[in-house]
Amino acid sequence: MKRGYTIAIVVGTIVALGALFWWLTSGLTLHVLQPTGAVANQQKDLIWLTILLSLIVVIPVFGMLVAFSLRYTDKNKSHAYKPEWHSNTLLEIVWWGIPIIIIGVLATVTWFTSHSLDPYKSIASNQKPLEVQVVALQWKWLFIYPEQRIAVVNELPVIKDRPVHFTLSADAPMSAFWIPTLGSQIYSMNGMSAQLNLVANSSGDFYGYNTNINGEGYAAMRFIVKVRSEKEFNDIVTKARSSAYAMDESTYQLLAQPSIPKTASYYRLNDQDMYHQIVMKYMHGYVPALPTETMHNHETQHSMEGM
Repeated sequence: MKRGYTIAIVVGTIVALGALFWWLTSGLTLHVLQPTGAVANQQKDLIWLTILLSLIVVIPVFGMLVAFSLRYTDKNKSHAYKPEWHSNTLLEIVWWGIPIIIIGVLATVTWFTSHSLDPYKSIASNQKPLEVQVVALQWKWLFIYPEQRIAVVNELPVIKDRPVHFTLSADAPMSAFWIPTLGSQIYSMNGMSAQLNLVANSSGDFYGYNTNINGEGYAAMRFIVKVRSEKEFNDIVTKARSSAYAMDESTYQLLAQPSIPKTASYYRLNDQDMYHQIVMKYMHGYVPALPTETMHNHETQHSMEGM
């Protein structure tokens, strides 16, 4: 009877865990395993390798759990009870050797992959990277395109097959920038400027997330990556440049207030130095640079006062 209970408990546990996993993942799109960029592809390979190597341990452990439950019971008298047994060379080799090999393989692969996927490392391409400056706000993302002179909130237009060089900071509690289908999560923090290099190899719309809990609007801090052809991207830029809304200091101060935008917004960019000023505002003793015209007037007035 006890043997039957043991089998039932083991089988029931395995079935329950399987059902729980199915329930948690049913209807869930695992974007991290559906990469659309070169970086995410390499990360996917590393994930699968880790899973397969882990199964080398997990499957035998569960198999032995069932086997021992069936083999060593009080009613099974065919196997001798050996309370003085204390060692077995073969078993020692197996349960020490296999984990050491697995850890060694994982450590080696992780070492080389971590260096090859360094977020600061440029992606090899015959095209110049698209420059995008990212500012994490409460609870929204501001994307500044200094070369195109536009700014976008909660949408990230990029060009298919063209590398993107991100510089990231924050004007709010620390956030984490992550596009699962493109790879490489990286933190954005006040007064700091991080870098990230990605490339999208498939057209379409993909989600990006903040994966660091930073307040009540954390779950809604998402954005859409719009991967388009170069012509379509240029059309987006042209439309944004003709927008009635300008991203200037007053607009930014309103945008920086805690809020959850319901739609994306496009602006023409008046100040190409805006990102630098956002980063440097947290530096002790930093004095924002005056516009050229203001500096000229100030110097003229100062000179006249001295005459």
